[in-house]
Amino acid sequence: MDNRKPPEINSEQHTLFIKNVSESSELVDREKGLYKLSPKHKIYTVYIEGFREFKRGLHKVLHELRNASKNDILEFRINSGGGLVNEGQQFYNLIEEKFHNRSVAFLDNHGYSMGALLFCMADRRVIYPYSDLMFHNYSGGAGGKGGEMKSRIKHKDKVLTDFFKKIVQDKGFLTKDEFNKMLIGQDYWMDAKEMCKRKIATHVIYQGEMISAKEYLKMLKKQGG
Repeated sequence: MDNRKPPEINSEQHTLFIKNVSESSELVDREKGLYKLSPKHKIYTVYIEGFREFKRGLHKVLHELRNASKNDILEFRINSGGGLVNEGQQFYNLIEEKFHNRSVAFLDNHGYSMGALLFCMADRRVIYPYSDLMFHNYSGGAGGKGGEMKSRIKHKDKVLTDFFKKIVQDKGFLTKDEFNKMLIGQDYWMDAKEMCKRKIATHVIYQGEMISAKEYLKMLKKQGG
């Protein structure tokens, strides 16, 4: 047994842990005797706080994650009130580049603003009964000569609106009408039940087990919730 402490890399707001997983086989069909082979891989787990890295940023964390192989898995443990969108977009780029179809996010316990967007980026999205989430439009500012500010604001508004739309509206988490209302100031607060209904959450950790969002909603209905 390997009792060594798993590698740990810290930034100002986030922490990365790396776990090595040995090759294993899992029985998937008892009648046919079929097994699924899981090759040796790593699980990269990033604990997410605020998106406000002001020193060296995420250099060490991102550099380590970009060493991932094609079998490695990326997990996020999110407890975040949000922050800088540009910082969150670095994780989006990382998923696209190195962890396509191999990302998991746990909403442990809240994700607001950029925290909500990061949660929605993952392929599997796991919540707890008291997790909560909030979508809203970006906030910011600009300085300089009038023409420069107008050009910058127009450019950034288009870039960020397109980015938000891809993650929130195109995946069906908000309707087109809801998304347009968000752009002009509407906030959307959601509890576990609402996240399951909208398919934002794919799974729920309940009484020590991970069950599907669909199963969780059925259970709530039986309980009169």
